Amino acid sequence: MQPSATLAMSARAKQLRREGHPVIALSAGEPDFDTPAPIGEAAIRAVREGFTRYTENMGWLPLREAISAKLKRDNGLDYPPEQILCSNGAKQSVALAIHALCRPGDEVLIPAPYWVSYPEMVRFAGAEPVVVPTTVEDQYRLRPEALAEAITEKTRLLILCSPSNPTGSVYPRRELEALAEVLRRHEQVFVLSDEIYEYILFEDEHVAFASLPGMKERTITVNGFSKGFAMTGWRLGYFAAEAPIVKAAAKIQSQLTSAPSSITQKAGLAALEMGLEPVRAMVEAFRERRDYVLGRLRAIDGIACPEPGGAFYLFPQVSAYFGTRSPSGRSITHSDDLCFYLLEEHHVALVPGAAFGGPDGLRISYAASMEDLEEAMNRIERGLAALR
Repeated sequence: MQPSATLAMSARAKQLRREGHPVIALSAGEPDFDTPAPIGEAAIRAVREGFTRYTENMGWLPLREAISAKLKRDNGLDYPPEQILCSNGAKQSVALAIHALCRPGDEVLIPAPYWVSYPEMVRFAGAEPVVVPTTVEDQYRLRPEALAEAITEKTRLLILCSPSNPTGSVYPRRELEALAEVLRRHEQVFVLSDEIYEYILFEDEHVAFASLPGMKERTITVNGFSKGFAMTGWRLGYFAAEAPIVKAAAKIQSQLTSAPSSITQKAGLAALEMGLEPVRAMVEAFRERRDYVLGRLRAIDGIACPEPGGAFYLFPQVSAYFGTRSPSGRSITHSDDLCFYLLEEHHVALVPGAAFGGPDGLRISYAASMEDLEEAMNRIERGLAALR
């Protein structure tokens, strides 16, 4: 198992800051907004009212009831509370689903670029990650032909993420239906649909994969509160699936961590009850930042970057700068070299694309102030222009 490249880059950026360097970090995957006030106030009330004991292992029932209502209202999915498992972050939900479904010898299909933790979680479960590349021309979305070609008798699971980390790409309904058509011919394959960025959409419709005909019985829908509600540090996620899968995952959770914090679960209930006005304001700010950074990137010679439909990431292709050297003599042969050059010499923290299975690219998070984004893009332009 490899350590998280995003956390490693963030750690190096923080170290340089401690040393006095004016680093702008565009590497972390978290909103730069504060958690909305009603959520924090609910947590404070929970403490004052003594709601500080263990809840049920699967999560506090009123929260699971609210998630059940949310899934029906927003996604057209009918899951009773006993088919919903609350976990310590959506990351844990992904890991629990993989461990519940996969055994040694199983293969898990992962379209690339992918979130850094997917392959490592699969390896941790003893299964084999099978990376299926996508292209800039396809907006980093998996083609049904590529899916059909990748499936073998060992394939157990397909992982989809829409909106995507790290690319921001969003699958339209017609493309998800085409993937579902392929899967209907392979009944042994389950789908883990990571929908944690569901609310951070700009122009596109969010389609829950489990809502497609014949897919609910084979889909594990993962979601949570960290991105849409700016609750990254609260650590609260959930997944919904058929009862046997939830039962198996709950058994694993009971031996690892048990339920999430009771206080966090109270806050999660408040998030689902408060309305989406603060979320919409955050999304509008992200839209403005996306448009700005995308425009700056596309003005740089040699960079290709699709327009993301959601999340808060850009994944530009930067291979035109491989094979160059910096004024200090640093050789740039791949995305790791380029990112560490920009960090060490121009004090902008990005994440190498190789960590996401996209070695010709890098990930830029625009979850930062416009002032920081403007200065960061100035530094990136200067840094790339200096390469020869």
